[in-house]
Amino acid sequence: MTITFFQADSNIIKPYALMDLDDTLFQTQRKIDAWNLPTAEANNLVCASVNKQGLPLSFMSQRQASLFNWLLASTELIVVTARDRDEIKRVKLPFASWQVLTHGAIILHKDGKRQAQWRQHMYNKLAPLQGKLNQLSQLFASYSQNDSNQLVFTPHIDSFNNGDADEELIIYLAIKHAQKDHQALIALAEKLPTLIRDFDEHFYVHVNANNLAILPHVVHKRHAVQFLLEQHLDNQRPSFGFGDSLADLPFLQLLDWYGMPNHGQLHDRLSSR
Repeated sequence: MTITFFQADSNIIKPYALMDLDDTLFQTQRKIDAWNLPTAEANNLVCASVNKQGLPLSFMSQRQASLFNWLLASTELIVVTARDRDEIKRVKLPFASWQVLTHGAIILHKDGKRQAQWRQHMYNKLAPLQGKLNQLSQLFASYSQNDSNQLVFTPHIDSFNNGDADEELIIYLAIKHAQKDHQALIALAEKLPTLIRDFDEHFYVHVNANNLAILPHVVHKRHAVQFLLEQHLDNQRPSFGFGDSLADLPFLQLLDWYGMPNHGQLHDRLSSR
């Protein structure tokens, strides 16, 4: 066996950086205050996303903006986010590579077009679950109309190709609490398996801060990232990533290196051990 030693090479191969967005690269002012982030004084904040009315919603601290700028210059940055195709448009950052959206149900090419093979794959997986997803949607739509529970219910829907035409399918269901009552969402998550037959067989529940998501097992960031790694990304190039939530960990574990910000769900879980 021939032993070689490292020699510096000016021909740098850019690694892939697979990045969660919300609460990893930017966050709302409420969370900035809660986490007491450094370099997050008002005059240092950089707007990263806007709300439906086009008003600033999420911000990067100066350190986060510097990190993002370094990632843009030094890596091929791949977005891996729970945001859907409408929500990602409200992120005002320049992305130029693959995008994994809607918890992994959607993959966009660099030109912004849907990845056809993955789109068909997800149709095949989601179509048989539409009955149960519609049943849950009707249940929560009526439940959220009760003002006393203060739940805000949103079904996430997108179009998928069924061979002859596009068909609108429910991907997953999201629930927020109007008063940001985290414990109320946790209590609801514990009740979910009793609502429909074989719930655990088809669905999993993810709760992070004021977001509760009911997702089919077939929808996961890990599945989409694994598809990209195996089918489209150069396996000679190194990969690393960051994420803030427990739901990010499975996709991060596919990469060569991974980490987390020093705040958020994943950090809190590890810090409590």
